[in-house]
Amino acid sequence: MSIELVLTGDVNLMNLTDPNIPFRLVSETLNKADLVFSNLECCLFTPPKNHSVDNEGFYADPVVAGGALALANIKGVGLANNVNYGEKAIMGSIAALDELGLGHTGAGENLAQATKPWIANINGKKIGFVSRTSVYWNTHHEARESSTGVAVIRGHTAYQVPAHKVQADIPPMNRPGIPPVIVTWADAKYIEAFKAQIKALKSECDWVVASCHWGLWTDVLEYMTEIAHAAIDAGADIVFGHGPHESLPIEFYESKPIFYGLGSFSFHTGHNGRKHGDWVGIMPTFSLGEEKIEKIEFKLVRHNDHNETYFPDLSHEHETLARLTMQSSRLGVVLNIKGTCVEINQSN
Repeated sequence: MSIELVLTGDVNLMNLTDPNIPFRLVSETLNKADLVFSNLECCLFTPPKNHSVDNEGFYADPVVAGGALALANIKGVGLANNVNYGEKAIMGSIAALDELGLGHTGAGENLAQATKPWIANINGKKIGFVSRTSVYWNTHHEARESSTGVAVIRGHTAYQVPAHKVQADIPPMNRPGIPPVIVTWADAKYIEAFKAQIKALKSECDWVVASCHWGLWTDVLEYMTEIAHAAIDAGADIVFGHGPHESLPIEFYESKPIFYGLGSFSFHTGHNGRKHGDWVGIMPTFSLGEEKIEKIEFKLVRHNDHNETYFPDLSHEHETLARLTMQSSRLGVVLNIKGTCVEINQSN
């Protein structure tokens, strides 16, 4: 008997006053799944009354937001991201999630708690989840051995002079004014700790899923690929990313799927109270068999002015699908439209 696993991108429930609103147009599909796991890009926390939107912190009413998550059949969430910020907010949100009976991973009162995986037991199978972010603040945001924060994989940036022909569209440096090439990589110490955790988790779970908050705009940067491949090399079965609020390409590596960017799943207002507009996200579904993933498909998601997430008509999404098809084909993935879904397969 296969297990139907649904993953979603960023869920931000700021300013929500009615738990029925965000997911009511997609709840029927979500409630058919055996397990739904999301990146929770807000804290279930009530801030002081004088809190300004100019200050960092995405806060959602614990009762209202908790009700919305329950109606969406979301059973577990990743907390490692840039807006799960502040000791009181993080610990308050974790307490709210625990009270609601929702699983979580990626933040905690110390490093051990922040990196602790969440394991779901579904139909006699164990599915383990780990969560990391490479996008975070340098002001006491990273979880330490004795301090609250989020679980991170530190990334680095360098600017390389293109002394050689490294990209087809970048001339060599024999012409004045050539800009530098941006190079990124993941910190080796953090990668090794990440791999060790996944290896240990795989020894006790049938399936391991790695959730990664990363990225900048629509690019798949080198450090993202490095993290994703390291996770799979260590035993992860699925890697999925989120963060830039963009739909990014899909890759097969060692026959394992990597969704580099699921984009948003419920995101109405963001930093400084700014309204987020016409985004398009990806909601993948995995049919987990006894020993392999039997089927992978995804639906596109959008949201309307009423803050409702909905499945758009794919016949109106030619531009997005054409871009994803082209980018993903370079990474070993074939996309095929099957009715209201897009099926993904590994190219020969």
